[in-house]
Amino acid sequence: MNLVQITQASQFNVKSETSQGAKPEIVALVSSIITQVVAGGDRALLELTAKFDRQSLTQVLVPQELVKKAQESISPEAKQIFEKAIKNIEAFHRNQLQTSWSQTALDGTLLGEKVTPLDRVGVYVPGGKAFYPSSLLMNCIPAKLAGVPEIVVASPPGPNGLPHSLVLGLCGMLGITEVYAMGGAQAVAALAYGTETIRSVVKITGPGNQWVAEAKRQVFGKVGIDSIAGPSEILILHDDPSIPAKFLVADLMSQAEHDVEAQSILITTSKAMAEEVQAGLNEAVPNHPRAEILTTSLGKKGKILLVERIEEGIALSNQIAPEHLELLVPTKREEELLGLIKNAGAIFIGPWSSEPVGDYFAGPNHTIPTGHAARYAAPLSTRDFQKHSSLIRYSKARLEKEGEQIARFADLEELFAHAQAVRVRLEP
Repeated sequence: MNLVQITQASQFNVKSETSQGAKPEIVALVSSIITQVVAGGDRALLELTAKFDRQSLTQVLVPQELVKKAQESISPEAKQIFEKAIKNIEAFHRNQLQTSWSQTALDGTLLGEKVTPLDRVGVYVPGGKAFYPSSLLMNCIPAKLAGVPEIVVASPPGPNGLPHSLVLGLCGMLGITEVYAMGGAQAVAALAYGTETIRSVVKITGPGNQWVAEAKRQVFGKVGIDSIAGPSEILILHDDPSIPAKFLVADLMSQAEHDVEAQSILITTSKAMAEEVQAGLNEAVPNHPRAEILTTSLGKKGKILLVERIEEGIALSNQIAPEHLELLVPTKREEELLGLIKNAGAIFIGPWSSEPVGDYFAGPNHTIPTGHAARYAAPLSTRDFQKHSSLIRYSKARLEKEGEQIARFADLEELFAHAQAVRVRLEP
């Protein structure tokens, strides 16, 4: 029996393959957890940590000496890898930085925007079976570059009562001094509402499981959030017979191993390639260390779709709006076909741009919209950690020239006090 079936792309139902949001029982449980943290503060947070993380802690703040110790325990090889990744991520995100601007007209009127970093940001870093030090870098580096003065990290405690040593070590490398051993919806609640010992933040970013995602949804409004992340996604557009099938097999598996709900899709013009990839997955998955997750994920959400022309595949991809999109077509057609792609979080072009390159090293952010959200959202950036305030300084001459029109506009909306606030300035 084949792990992933081959079907015509026309049979793929985008709506039925899209996540419908959190289940009612998760919504209710998360709401209860948030209420407990808001009401009970530190006591509730510690009780929930004992319940869900099975760790009996007396405090969640990680002492600085343990962060330093974790940093010192990073091997020379790992440290060199991290330093290079940090350098690449910083270089890319530095290009995104925006600064205040203004324009002054001849009559003295000034209009512009004031760009200000957020005051205090909470970064959630998953722990347990799925710990992602790379997510720490992808969230904290843009925040630091944006000028955020206070960056707080929350990550679930492991068997030793602390977040993963690499998470702590990277916090040390980045100069982050406020790290909490807390996870799940209770961590999101503590960051959003604060406790006796944890000051609330103004925005929460970072990926997490379905409970973390739902908690972020529920605290939105009290604080800002980056997005409501769902299971990981990859879609490969293939129309280049020179690319080995083993590349496609490996790339599909690279996302399927994340989660049993991860979505891995290949759209190809070649039936022979589809069959070769299908056989390759059948052979590779059973012997993989994460075979159980891969088998469930690919069996449930894996798809190999056939199209006659790659343009049909691009049209379908635009409807799916994948988190990660690989464009594997002849080099001479890359620019042309890239122009047809409208909806994708990150686009990986050519056979040497495997998706994990972006996860760890290339520089662009790997916190990317999922679940159709690439239709309207973008990857995390320095812009997510900056505010833009409009600047308006009207001159007397400009108000005298336009004031009556402004007042009449207010009259049309029947907001007469608005109109009077302008007209009083026009009186002799």
